[in-house]
Amino acid sequence: MGEARVDLAYFDEYFVTVADQLKKVDRSVLSDLASLIRAVSTAGRKVILAGNGGSAAMASHVAVDLTKAAGIRAVNFNEADLVTCFANDYGYEYWVARALEAYADPGDLVVLISSSGASPNILRAVEQARTMGLGVACLSGFADDNPLRGLGDIDLWVDSRSYNVVEMTHHVWLLAVVDFLINCSG
Repeated sequence: MGEARVDLAYFDEYFVTVADQLKKVDRSVLSDLASLIRAVSTAGRKVILAGNGGSAAMASHVAVDLTKAAGIRAVNFNEADLVTCFANDYGYEYWVARALEAYADPGDLVVLISSSGASPNILRAVEQARTMGLGVACLSGFADDNPLRGLGDIDLWVDSRSYNVVEMTHHVWLLAVVDFLINCSG
């Protein structure tokens, strides 16, 4: 029983770590992201979300919640046939950029999520989005000087090198924006 209590202390520390990261956000940046999403929607444009791994799963969740719950048109690029086709034909580091080229329209907003901030396909997606004149929001973590940080019109960064802490923080921040859009604006 004593060992179980030691194991339970891990969870207390973990939840404090995640809560601390959640609280570090500049709430005005979350408000700015909500305003940008609302403006894109009001202009008849869409939000496109992309990431890798857990960030891709998050992109799917947020896209569905924006669409269904907030009434804001949002999509993501998680179809296996799209990813594997574009990765095979253009290289993995270019598949998101090529998907943007195929699916994005002027005035759209691209939300790019990379825990490390160093994913080549996400960095190339920023370049493509800029070439197309799209709005860009970037979510990253790990090093404070990661290559993605600072490339967005909106940038959110988590000061952690733990994938799960970064991903959970990104997820909560994005869902807080969705709930804000539902409950506090428009």
